[in-house]
Amino acid sequence: MKAGFIGVFTFIAIGVLAFIVLYFSTRYRSAFEADQACHSQISINYLDNTNVGCDHDLETRQWILFEDLPGLEPAKVLKRYRY
Repeated sequence: MKAGFIGVFTFIAIGVLAFIVLYFSTRYRSAFEADQACHSQISINYLDNTNVGCDHDLETRQWILFEDLPGLEPAKVLKRYRY
């Protein structure tokens, strides 16, 4: 019983640690870097699509690459650049 508890606790601790490392390692160091990455993605992959843009969200500290959809449909988020 005690060995099972230790195994489960170790498994959960490793999972939480892996999540924290992955969450914080995917961030940019500044808003400038995130902005540059977002606009660079547009220049490389979406040059012919005028409905794609970047927007800065101050509340969540990220740049968002999005595609405007026709009509009253909400924009489609293509990628997020957290900093």
